[in-house]
Amino acid sequence: MTIRLIVKHPDPVLRERAQEVTKFNANLHKLLDDMADTMYDADGVGLAAPQVGVLKRVIVVDVGDEHELIEMVNPEIVVSEGEQLGPEGCLSIPGLQGDVRRANRILIRGQDRNGKPIQYESTEFLSRAFQHEVDHLNGVLFIDSAESVYEARKPEELEQDGD
Repeated sequence: MTIRLIVKHPDPVLRERAQEVTKFNANLHKLLDDMADTMYDADGVGLAAPQVGVLKRVIVVDVGDEHELIEMVNPEIVVSEGEQLGPEGCLSIPGLQGDVRRANRILIRGQDRNGKPIQYESTEFLSRAFQHEVDHLNGVLFIDSAESVYEARKPEELEQDGD
């Protein structure tokens, strides 16, 4: 288990376009394992390789649904339909959230850790997570398209609202 350092905004690596993966080998497998460990350690639901300083087109996502951990290499959104507006945060921009308009349903294609083609059709939160992570691969942050940006609320503040 290796926890990598999460790159924070305004580090310029977050604004660069990640390169396509062409070698599916032990180095890629280690990157994917480390990214998952890092995401879980930070209580995130997604992480893109540029967020750990690696300019490769690699993402991991786990929104806590039946899919569990999803690893995608060279992901590409090929269909997007509908619209949703909702809050997003980012492990690379701690302390801020924003309301971002995204497609509600997408079809995303890519490869697994061994280069085998995979695809997912998703809606709602999983769709949002995929789009957020693919944006990272293109040097785009949620604050670039957020309709509003605000200070993130801490879990204890949310609990107080429920009292």
